[in-house]
Amino acid sequence: METSFEYGRVLLKLSGESLKGSSNDSPYCGDTIKLLVEELGALIDSGLELGIVVGGGNIWRGAKSSDRSLHRASADYMGMIATVMNSIYLRDAFNSCGFSAVVQSAIPMDSIVSPFNGPEASRALDEGKLVIFAGGTGHPYFTTDTCAALRAVEIGASALLKATKVDGVYSSDPHKNPSAKRFEKLSYDEALAGRYEVMDMTAFSICRDNKVPIVVFNFSKHGGMEKILSGDMSIGTLVS
Repeated sequence: METSFEYGRVLLKLSGESLKGSSNDSPYCGDTIKLLVEELGALIDSGLELGIVVGGGNIWRGAKSSDRSLHRASADYMGMIATVMNSIYLRDAFNSCGFSAVVQSAIPMDSIVSPFNGPEASRALDEGKLVIFAGGTGHPYFTTDTCAALRAVEIGASALLKATKVDGVYSSDPHKNPSAKRFEKLSYDEALAGRYEVMDMTAFSICRDNKVPIVVFNFSKHGGMEKILSGDMSIGTLVS
């Protein structure tokens, strides 16, 4: 389906915390997820080909575990399993609203979800299905940012969209410095030289080397993603 979007096929990186809403007691907020499904579903109906990588921070943050008896690799695997749980929740939320969503996991869980397969994921996107990529890279010591960058390249995404709670990339933390400058556009080299921490360096290098634009944008604003897809960077920063 032809669209008026600047980017026709995208990989959206969501944090696990985005599924919580304002809830402090539960890893999921039904109302928040319903709004997410409605907003993204409308874009899919408009012809957007959408892949999603969701983090697991609403359940577990492996890299920040303070328990020294837990090996870092074990903590990371627990985080990857958390992303599978989140992906299953999202899949069912989309399917229950009439959209066709599938989950592919880098960690084999064949009785629960399909294994990751790049060509099959691309075919599913061609058919208008939402593809949710779970299980990170399948290996410890890598972030979900890196997973998102890899999947963006593997499905031939025209951009990687990183959903945040701020209007793009700033010269410093805008919550601490009211005078912080927001950038509408940055080159890969400018982002690297400025140490703006767009995403972890492995993920950033993958996008730079494969010329996948990165858009960091405020996903908490209703209609924000549609603006970004239409090329409006008033609530985001394009790194290309």
